[in-house]
Amino acid sequence: MVKGEGRTWDIEDLTNILQNAPRVSDIDDEENAIMHANPRVPKFAAAVPTRITRRQQEHFRRSSAFSRDRQVHHGSVKHKNFDDIKMTTLTERAAVVESARCLKCADAPCTRSCPTSIDIKMFIQCIATKNYYGAAKAILDNNPVGLSCGMVCPTSELCVGSCNMAATEEGPINISGLQEFACSEFMKLGIPQTRNPDAGTGPAFDQPVAIVGAGPAGICCANYLGRLGYSNINVFEKSEMAGGLSSYEIPQFRCHYDGVRWEVRLCEDLGVKFNYNKALGTDFTIETLKKDHAAVFLGIGLYKAKKASMFEGLGPEHGVWTSKEFLPHVSEASKPGCSSKKKSLPALQGHVLVLGAGDTAFDCVGSAFRCGASRVTCVFRKSFTDMRACFEERELCIRECTDFLSNAAPHKVHLDASGKIEGLEIMFQDQLDTDDVASEVGKYREAGTTHMLRCSAVITAFGCEVAEDMKTALAPAAFNPSGFLMVNGKRQCGAPWLFAGGDITGATMTVEAANEGKLAAWSIHEYLQSLHKIVVSPTPQLPLFHTAIDDVDVSVTMAGVRFPNPFGLASAPCSTSAAMIRRAFEAGWGFAVTKTFSLDENLVTNVSPRIVRGTYSHKYGPHQPSFLNIELITEKTAAYWCKAMHELKRDFPDRVIVASVMVGYVKEDWQKICKKSVEAGADIVELNLSCPHGMGEAGMGLACGQDPAIVEEI
Repeated sequence: MVKGEGRTWDIEDLTNILQNAPRVSDIDDEENAIMHANPRVPKFAAAVPTRITRRQQEHFRRSSAFSRDRQVHHGSVKHKNFDDIKMTTLTERAAVVESARCLKCADAPCTRSCPTSIDIKMFIQCIATKNYYGAAKAILDNNPVGLSCGMVCPTSELCVGSCNMAATEEGPINISGLQEFACSEFMKLGIPQTRNPDAGTGPAFDQPVAIVGAGPAGICCANYLGRLGYSNINVFEKSEMAGGLSSYEIPQFRCHYDGVRWEVRLCEDLGVKFNYNKALGTDFTIETLKKDHAAVFLGIGLYKAKKASMFEGLGPEHGVWTSKEFLPHVSEASKPGCSSKKKSLPALQGHVLVLGAGDTAFDCVGSAFRCGASRVTCVFRKSFTDMRACFEERELCIRECTDFLSNAAPHKVHLDASGKIEGLEIMFQDQLDTDDVASEVGKYREAGTTHMLRCSAVITAFGCEVAEDMKTALAPAAFNPSGFLMVNGKRQCGAPWLFAGGDITGATMTVEAANEGKLAAWSIHEYLQSLHKIVVSPTPQLPLFHTAIDDVDVSVTMAGVRFPNPFGLASAPCSTSAAMIRRAFEAGWGFAVTKTFSLDENLVTNVSPRIVRGTYSHKYGPHQPSFLNIELITEKTAAYWCKAMHELKRDFPDRVIVASVMVGYVKEDWQKICKKSVEAGADIVELNLSCPHGMGEAGMGLACGQDPAIVEEI
């Protein structure tokens, strides 16, 4: 008896069942509803009306960076929302995956393109192995404001623009995102910076140093002086918080204040003292600083905004802002901890015009949306392809549905009856044909056609300069025709004890300002030491980043031998020569196993190197997990390796050298080669009884190692 479809059938009545019983193979409506999404072999082309597809899109379309959905991406929906919007920001999983793509180029063009010369392939390799402290240390070694730079650097014009992976389908490595990730992960640990045990001490390092300006240049200068050992460093900042542009002008959605404050704390860890609300020209002068300090570094920014004559006499109360008025106001209201006073965002509404097309102008665009503007138009004199803003900034504005009006310059301001701006008349510009693409002189001229733009506010971003009263306060420093401080190769300006760097000397990026402060620190060190008749290297030898982690004892003891650390070179192509082992010891490796050597009568001819891919993965290139060595033993003589071990132990007495030796089943040969190895300085002797390829045929290696009795006798 069988049961089916709620009834019982007798198999003996099969003929009747096959002919008359209800169908059991039909798919009912309920099953169809459950299985409607299962794949089917189509019999006809799909025919769905567009109106139905559009209706379905409303249910299934996801928000993406490339969507034109104004309800999701338009800047006006970001009112008071200062969350990170950078396209480069990475999660941990994304960072590890991205780092695995790096080629680790030998002569890495990314490092060559970095103003602070960060070892980029090194920190990326550390991220790939989840060594986040190692990654952060590699960054902070060369750039104490590495987190800020990871957030704001125009990397498309620097390291990323030089990446060899740019020619691949996946594109260049997201270096800025990886840099920000590594520093952010280390910041979470809350580990303070410490001085290297080798830092200088004594009267020469007790001399007071004054640093004017707590921006990237000043912070880097102070950090490196602290690492060198100077104990009396005073930073004077006119604002109530440090960080310069990173704190007060670059918006929170691109550069969060927590990161800037952390970089300042790293300086404070070294004893650097920050004096806030102390302005040059008001609270002190260069000359008064010199009375109490042996050297002075000027790392101030350009705080006077350039303003077109038509806007003179107009300010925020009229609806006209300069970037130097608008962005600091926004930062103080939106960056937690950036101001001791509770401030409100500027109240914008309707249509806002931003004049200019540099990075600062685009920061104003994004900030205007977050201050209430329903529409923002970026108006600039040049063509779209000539705008100064970097790719990263431009893309952010495009994604937030900013309007652009190129080849247009402000011509006339229109105010309403209450004196507030209600419109701006612009003059269109003709772009001239010229063979000199790099030159902007005469490239644009007025077309004679004007147009009226209705607006509720105007923000100008025409650049900035040094105010005339500041030039007086900066004496004896002198300025060049471009309005920047003139410095020599040592960053000195006007006097041997006066140094300068950063925006005021012509730096145009945060990372360039950081590098100016970095180089100035060594020049200041050189000058201060000369006052005590101490000569230092003219080539900068700046200390690396150091924390208590670097002081942890990672030594291990094996077979009675102490290894300074458990990292070493195997007996493989990496130890082919004594010079290669020396380089490893100089880099900090704890031990090395020599390439297996033998007596002269057993010398071989190698086809070197012979390396094959690890057999447990199908991946090649950057994703390759391992290499296998199938070389023969060394071609070099026993005398060469004995001399090499002697030299290396003399120069690196704390490093462990393991002599790998191999001879045939001859008692005298084993005794001879082991004795010579120990006399040369080997800490351990490795008896190579395992090499199978090429050596077994000669009666050595595995030919001996496969017989337990022979192994025991040897």
